[in-house]
Amino acid sequence: MDRKDLRPRIQALYAAEHAALTEDDIQALLDRGRQWDLADTLAAGGVVVFAHAGVADCGHQTAAAVHASLDACLSGRAERVVVISVLHAIDPEMDQARIRVARGGAPAREEQWGIQGPGLDGPQTWRGDHALTTWRFLWEAEVRRRGLPPGQTPPVFERYPWLAGGHPEQLPGIDELARLCEGAVIVSTEDHYHHGIGYGDEPFVARPYEDGGEELARRSIAKGLETLGRGDYWGWNQHCVVGKSDARDSGQVYRYLRGPMTGSILDLACTDAAALYESPDPTWVAGALVEWRVG
Repeated sequence: MDRKDLRPRIQALYAAEHAALTEDDIQALLDRGRQWDLADTLAAGGVVVFAHAGVADCGHQTAAAVHASLDACLSGRAERVVVISVLHAIDPEMDQARIRVARGGAPAREEQWGIQGPGLDGPQTWRGDHALTTWRFLWEAEVRRRGLPPGQTPPVFERYPWLAGGHPEQLPGIDELARLCEGAVIVSTEDHYHHGIGYGDEPFVARPYEDGGEELARRSIAKGLETLGRGDYWGWNQHCVVGKSDARDSGQVYRYLRGPMTGSILDLACTDAAALYESPDPTWVAGALVEWRVG
């Protein structure tokens, strides 16, 4: 599939998935997210990472991050929420830039190197990204459910790093982001493991999620958590290349900002992506709810 056709297909898919949710469905997703209490983790300087694949499959993970963020802020332990998001290489030039950096090229030579987001000058590629579609949807739903007026709703800042390249400390805008994160909770998003024919795996390698694929995903994610947790930024970058994670930049940035952490998988979910990519089975993406504890 041509990359230029992928963005509108993904956006249309999210719109259809959200439109299909009844009010009872939305409440059920929000309730399901309550099975984890992660506000203390965020208030102590940790990070919560949620998947952004299909809302029916992964929306409860997003809901868990929404609850934790609101609870930490409304209890007076944080002033704002900073979402450090994936920025997808949705067009060919961004994809080539990412490949060049993964092969050792200098990120500073690339046009969009830096941090994007609402209210910032510079590239505006983030506007077309889909990673926070369900986050925004469920955040608004939970704010309504709690009856929070605008003056009592914690402010949310979205930030999209691009091409950390093993040196998040060199990213343009990183100092401003560090100041923004003072007194804030940090959440992030990642679809940790893309697998199958539609993602370039050979048929003899591709495994269905329910027939060996889940174990492949868990093993890859656990390796990535260990790598990022010890601050091996370049190792994480290359892990994301091999495991086809989309969080090579966001992961480096939140680890740099928060320091040593230990990550654990709380939940793992899978979304079938064969239809999206017009690809044979198996083609799927697995995303985890990950709790990063400081220290």
